[in-house]
Amino acid sequence: MTKGISTERPTPARSGSTGRTRRTGWLVPAALIALSAVPVIAGAARLGQLTGGGPITQDSARYFATPAPVVAHIITVTVFSLVGALQFAPGLRRRRPAWHRAAGRLVVPSGLVSAFSGLWMTLFYPALQNDSALLVGLRLAFGTLMIVSLVLGFVAIRRRDVTRHRAWMTRGYAIGMGAGTQLLTVGPWMALAGEPGPLPRALLMGAGWAINLAVAEWAIRRGTR
Repeated sequence: MTKGISTERPTPARSGSTGRTRRTGWLVPAALIALSAVPVIAGAARLGQLTGGGPITQDSARYFATPAPVVAHIITVTVFSLVGALQFAPGLRRRRPAWHRAAGRLVVPSGLVSAFSGLWMTLFYPALQNDSALLVGLRLAFGTLMIVSLVLGFVAIRRRDVTRHRAWMTRGYAIGMGAGTQLLTVGPWMALAGEPGPLPRALLMGAGWAINLAVAEWAIRRGTR
């Protein structure tokens, strides 16, 4: 009887542990989707304005004059953010590797189009009143780094170097998610002091990218250990 009890008890514990592990595995994707929610909703609203013909404001006039880059940016960054978040679910990667590969074939091109269209808008759209040279430089630097990260991540997986692939894709995704974190850096300033000037705005937006990259590097090193 003692042997029977000892062999039956671990089963529910393992089942419960597996369930908890699966739920925990979805925390990161859920957090990433939540982080991207406001930029995605704002992008959808922008698309609605463009397709509906207005209203045209001083800030949005440049989008109506040349809509193709911003439309491409909104669509691809939405795909990159939402589908890319699911790539961080370890259980999904293990159970459905074919889905992971197929999603990657969608995420990488979407990220590249998003980054290139962002660079185009930075270089050729008329600057806003609070857009400083520092902010333009930061956008160009992080946009370029995003492209480099995605390309290196793609090259790494072609060489079957999974560790470097994950590291570079994590960095590229972190940069692409900068808009979500910038809401957390710029928002409190606006709530307390109103619209930030050119220098504070550049520093606050730069902090959003820097925070994401710092978290990405921590996650990469933690995963390696």
